[in-house]
Amino acid sequence: MAKTGTTTQGLRAAIERSGYYPALVAEAVEAAVGGEPVASYLVHQETTFDSNEVRRHVTVLVLTGTRFIVSHTDEQAADGTSPSPYATTAAESVKLERISSVVLTRVVANPESYTPGTLPREVVLNIGWGAVSRIDLEPAACGDPNCDADHGYTGSSTADDLSLRVSEAGDGPDTVRQTLAFAQALSEATAAPAATTAGAATAR
Repeated sequence: MAKTGTTTQGLRAAIERSGYYPALVAEAVEAAVGGEPVASYLVHQETTFDSNEVRRHVTVLVLTGTRFIVSHTDEQAADGTSPSPYATTAAESVKLERISSVVLTRVVANPESYTPGTLPREVVLNIGWGAVSRIDLEPAACGDPNCDADHGYTGSSTADDLSLRVSEAGDGPDTVRQTLAFAQALSEATAAPAATTAGAATAR
């Protein structure tokens, strides 16, 4: 389930409609947003099954004029640290200029007959700002199949700060549309400072 839109009031209403500890989630998000106007937001709730337990998780993404805010809230069963169930919530505030990538992957059915504007079957939104990176390494090799020399390792480093997947089958078409809308708003916001700087340099 996801809700998107603009205005602080709409954000609070979307959090309350999710029904997932709304007072806790709203307090964390609103404290991070502060007095800034909300340009766009996305509230996404997902349910996972862990052995015999059902756990819920909610992600709230907020775009303001200067920052991208991401909040995660999880519920936990009673364990050795707590005799009763509990929830954890965290909110991170990222300056827009720190965002290094906004990747939107679209999965479409029957691509040979795709019509522009058709809703993707699934979308995955990846946002990177340098907080978390994943390095994939593998032994390097040369072109000689008989060579047994040690060529070290080769690999790649990718940003892995946030990955949000929604599908038409699992979350509904509205959720897919809402994710597309937020991704576009964030992409445009992160491009704006660069465009302004380029324009100023050209003017000089």
